[in-house]
Amino acid sequence: MIKNHFKIAWRNIKKKKGFALINILGLSLGFASSILIFLFVSHHLQFDKFHSNADRIYRFVTEQHKDYINYVQSVPPGFTNAFRNDYEYAEKVAKIVNWEDEVIYIEESNLKIKAKKGVVFAEPEFFEIFDFPLIDGSKNIQIKEPNTAIVTETMANRLFGEENPINKTFLLANQEIVTVTGILKDLPRNTLVQGDIFVSFQTLKKINEGMGGETWSWISPNLQCFALLYPGQNITQIESALTEYQTKFRPNSKNIHHYKLQSIGDVHFDSRYDGGLDVKLLWIFSLVGFFIMVVAGINFVNISTAQSVSRSKEVGVRKVLGSFISQLFWQFMTETFLIVFLALILGLLVGIASLPYFNSIFDLQLSISNLFTGSFFVFVSILLLGITLFVGSYPGILLARISPVLAFKRKLSQNDSGGSITRQVLVTTQFIVSIVLIVGTIVVNKQIKFAIDSDLGFNKSAIVMVEIPEEVDAVQLNGLKERIEQHQGIEKVSACYAAPGAGKNEWSTNVRYNSNSEDEVFSVQVKIADKEYLNTFGLQLLAGRNFYEKDSVDEILINETFAKKLGVQSLDEVLGKQLTVADDYVKGNVVGVIKDFHDQDFHKNISPVFIAPAIDSYTKLAVKINLNDSQAALAHLEKHWNGLFSGYIFEHEFLDDRVAQLYATEQRFLELTKLFSGIAIFIGSMGIYGLILFFVVQKTKEIGIRKVLGSSLQGILWLIVKDFLKLILIAGLIASPLAWYFMGNWLENFNYRTDLSWWIFLLAIGCLVAITLTTVSFQAIKAARSNPIKSLRTE
Repeated sequence: MIKNHFKIAWRNIKKKKGFALINILGLSLGFASSILIFLFVSHHLQFDKFHSNADRIYRFVTEQHKDYINYVQSVPPGFTNAFRNDYEYAEKVAKIVNWEDEVIYIEESNLKIKAKKGVVFAEPEFFEIFDFPLIDGSKNIQIKEPNTAIVTETMANRLFGEENPINKTFLLANQEIVTVTGILKDLPRNTLVQGDIFVSFQTLKKINEGMGGETWSWISPNLQCFALLYPGQNITQIESALTEYQTKFRPNSKNIHHYKLQSIGDVHFDSRYDGGLDVKLLWIFSLVGFFIMVVAGINFVNISTAQSVSRSKEVGVRKVLGSFISQLFWQFMTETFLIVFLALILGLLVGIASLPYFNSIFDLQLSISNLFTGSFFVFVSILLLGITLFVGSYPGILLARISPVLAFKRKLSQNDSGGSITRQVLVTTQFIVSIVLIVGTIVVNKQIKFAIDSDLGFNKSAIVMVEIPEEVDAVQLNGLKERIEQHQGIEKVSACYAAPGAGKNEWSTNVRYNSNSEDEVFSVQVKIADKEYLNTFGLQLLAGRNFYEKDSVDEILINETFAKKLGVQSLDEVLGKQLTVADDYVKGNVVGVIKDFHDQDFHKNISPVFIAPAIDSYTKLAVKINLNDSQAALAHLEKHWNGLFSGYIFEHEFLDDRVAQLYATEQRFLELTKLFSGIAIFIGSMGIYGLILFFVVQKTKEIGIRKVLGSSLQGILWLIVKDFLKLILIAGLIASPLAWYFMGNWLENFNYRTDLSWWIFLLAIGCLVAITLTTVSFQAIKAARSNPIKSLRTE
């Protein structure tokens, strides 16, 4: 019986090749989209879930309470040892510091490279907390001693080729000779900690005493502290015990620190902290995949119910010959299953072929191996059976219930075969999905354009950022700047720690203003720079003057937000007053106030910023070039840079590209929206095309009569397209408030955002009208131009 069902099903598919092809292509694109989205969502849901003790691994974070709550994914440098010595809640405690990209030099081969994922300074307990397996080397001794490191397998190959890297050495940041004591398997992408080289924490103490020390006066997001708790620990109890650290180590601070624990499994989705992903994005992606499958399924249902008119005789004959309703139903379900199965196979192939493109958009490493998991098998099985039942049940019931009397008398109408109203509702649903996706694409694109094209408060165009070594002295640096400026294609040069818009040096620290007896604590963006910084980046001075560059910091510039934070009534009031930051780390008089600029992305409010000179802290050269002479200017810059720093790698980056990277997540979201909106619209268009083909066949005689009676081409065209335009209008009325609600919620993630203009919704509806008319018109015009005599002979 089953074999017979499949034979008949295959015969019917071959008989209606065109409609079967539309169904298979539409469903296969839906399957491919769903599979890619499933892999994407699974990748994020599995973040750090692979550690054997994942349920007991926690990260310490800080909630700073004052006028508002500031969430920092770190703790003061002194926290780790204090917790380790004061409490017995944890088996292991470890801290790491993520460092900037550093130059790695191999003397034997004269090789100079950069660690793309950066250098991580880690305490040895870190590898006892996390399951990052070693390929070679002793886990117990790998990074306990100063100047020791373990490197990933890929980095070992880059550094030493096929040679055994154990006990090999490299020069880190042109300062410390480090010995490789272990080889680490490459870290998966779905883990919080990323790095190429893990260096002993003892080495950091030699490179940077502040980061490697025990201070409680500031917090850096580059430092993270983790603990492997003993089983059965009460998190609330631990957090309550940690409140004593506020009075013990920060007794005079107005800013109250609450130290909290984050389960390692929750870190990736806690968007309150930098680096956290908003879980709403996964829900959005999942819904997009669901609605694409709905659109593809609606195509199948519409075409199948429409075809039931032409299959009525077949059903009538089978019933007369004794077929039961259940047999007819399962015959159609077998046909449906066969089409869905073929579509799934094709969808898998399309999905696999699309993986390289998908990986490039989202910076992933998904491969065919991700398809051979239990969860994927369950997902595909549910998808196959679910879609088969969804698209097959309704048409199958309609076909099975067709009256043989009506079928033989040829009086079966569209209403008898499932009703035009049902199809109109389903087509309208497709249009609603398409409009919402088009609106989403427009709004995301508009917000990104708004962020990138808005006045950020500084000039980002035609500025090249070049790294400079840490050990450069004032004479070398000033000499380099003078030589660089001699070229006509170079307009301005500034030495600094970070450019505006970099947002990479945020201190949560104590600030003392003038003669105040108490410190205040808040987050400050620190900009260490020379006096050319303002002119190079076009920063506007609102009050006072620029500082005079000296060897020591005794003059400071602050922004408007910093001045308001200090409680002054006018900007001039702050001039000449002393400002102390981070326990005298920076101490000087405020000599100028600059206009606010966006140092971080538009998700965040403008932070307090101070700018101060410190020639021993400059790590970047900002070079403003003339774009009309850019190639020659860059060649001149590289020539003189290499002449001074022959042991380093010359690398440059345009600032506007760096600023655009602030919106990398949104750019990826936009690419995904574009991709799957296009797929949904294409699938919907295929379904409409199939319906028009069938509609034209059913209306052949009516079209012929109308032509004989003098109806024009435009009149016949209007007869065919008017119903679709009505459905688009209805869909627009339903979709617009839905899109407004969803995209309004998304825009609330940005403190500075574009508006939801009325024209966006009109444009989305207009796009759908144009796509539908294009799809419909070809067949409609062909039908309208057909010979009426042939049309009248069809019945």
